[in-house]
Amino acid sequence: MTFGERILSIRKRLKWSQDELAKKVGTSAPIIGRYERNEIKPAIDTAKAIADALGVTVDFLLGGDDTVMNKELLQKMKDIESFTEPERLKIYDLIDMAISYHKTKKAYTKA
Repeated sequence: MTFGERILSIRKRLKWSQDELAKKVGTSAPIIGRYERNEIKPAIDTAKAIADALGVTVDFLLGGDDTVMNKELLQKMKDIESFTEPERLKIYDLIDMAISYHKTKKAYTKA
């Protein structure tokens, strides 16, 4: 997906109009439309404002990563980094167990 398609996709998922996003970013709806149609590219500070408003990373909008990482999850990951090593390992074990459970459940419900 292109930069514009990613903006459009997240904006539609949030059920926002171009005008609503534009107000959050501090620009106009026609400019948002031009970004979405890939007619123009925003300045880096505007791209960051768009990412912040949509709750995604600039990396996602630029196509560096297809994973939609919301800001809340990123903050939790940052918080975990401040834990002691034993605390982090316990959290990682819990995450691994949850992922394994989810994958197993998903595998058995498809069969």
